Amino acid sequence: MTRYAIDRARNALTAQWSTGIGDTAITVTELPSSSLRHHTMRLAACLTELSTICWRCYTHPAAATDQQGPGSLGWHRRQERDAFTTILPTLTTKSISSSPATKVEEAARSVGRVLRDLDGTQLTTRVITDVAAELAAVEQAERGDLSGRAEQAAALSREDASPLQVSQADTLLQRHPFGSEALRTQIDPTAAAIAAAHWLYAAVAITARRTGMHPVQVIAATDQQAKPLATESLSDVIALIGAGGRPRDVAMLLVRNALHVAEGHLRGITEARHRITAAEQLIEKAQADHPELDLDSDSIHLPLTSLNPTRPAPDLLENLLHGIDSCWRLYERHAAIESDEPQEKLLDLFLTSVRREAAARNKHLL
Repeated sequence: MTRYAIDRARNALTAQWSTGIGDTAITVTELPSSSLRHHTMRLAACLTELSTICWRCYTHPAAATDQQGPGSLGWHRRQERDAFTTILPTLTTKSISSSPATKVEEAARSVGRVLRDLDGTQLTTRVITDVAAELAAVEQAERGDLSGRAEQAAALSREDASPLQVSQADTLLQRHPFGSEALRTQIDPTAAAIAAAHWLYAAVAITARRTGMHPVQVIAATDQQAKPLATESLSDVIALIGAGGRPRDVAMLLVRNALHVAEGHLRGITEARHRITAAEQLIEKAQADHPELDLDSDSIHLPLTSLNPTRPAPDLLENLLHGIDSCWRLYERHAAIESDEPQEKLLDLFLTSVRREAAARNKHLL
C-alpha cells in the first residue's frame, strides 16, 4: 500500500511505498500556503486509508474464497473491487451521498470531503491524478506485472497466486536456486513462495540422498538461530509435499492461516489443538530433562503461526530460500568429508542435481 505524508520543510504531499528491497517516495503536489495543518494531515490519512482498502482487494481477491453466492464473502469482495469505478468521480462530486456504501466508496468519500475543505483546484487535480495512478498499479499487479508503481505488491501477501507469476518465479529459481533480487522485487511473494517450496523439496531430496539423512533430519539441521521459526514452516512444506500435496496448496495454506492470525483469529480448532499439544509436550520434555526448572504453562509464549503475520508471504519466501541455502551447507559439509573436491565443484554438482530434481517434479508445480 501507499503511505501518504506531509513534508513540512517543502509544504508538500508525498507518497511512499515498499518495493521488496526498500522504500521509494514521490512528491504528489505542493500544498497551498494557506492550507490548515489539520486539513492536510487529514488528507494524507484519508489517502493512505483509501490505498490500504484498494490494495486489500488485490491481496484478498474474491476468487480466493470458497463462498461465492449472494451475501457471501466472495460476493462482498467483488462488490469492493467493482467499486473502483466510482472512486475518481466521487473525488470531484460536490454533494457526497450518505447512503450505505462499500469500504472503497466510503474511503473515497472521505478523501472528497477533505479536498472540498481545502478548496484548491490544482491540488484536487493532482490528487486525482495520483489516485488514478494508484488504482492503475493495483490493476497492473492483478495482471501479474509488478513493474513501476505496482512494485509495491512485492511486499504484500496475497491469498491467491497467478500461475504465470509462479512460472516466472520458477524460471528465476532455475537461474539462481538461492534466490535473486528479481525474485524478491518482480514477483508476487506468494507466487515466489510456491515456486520456492518446489525448489526446497528438490534441495532436501538431493541433500538427503547425499548425506543418508531423512528429509526431516535435513530440515532439523537448518540454522534455527538465523530464522527461529523457519524450521516449523519448512517442516510443514516438506511433509505436505512428501505426502503428495502440491507446492501451491502447501504455500497457500501457510500464508492464508497467517493472514487469519493477523486479523485476530486462528482458522480451525484443529490448528489450535495442535499448537497447544505441541507446547504441552515441550513443557513435559523440558521438565523431564531439567527437573530443577519450574515451568508454568501460563508463562509459555505460544506462537500462533510459524510466519510473521504482518508479512507472511515474504517471510515464507525468506524461510524457503534460507532452507535451500542450509541444504547446500549441509551437503557441502558431508561431501567435504567424503572427498577433497574444491567448493566450486561441489557447489556446481549440488546445483546441477537440484535443477535436475526440480525439473523431474515440474508437473507437480502448477
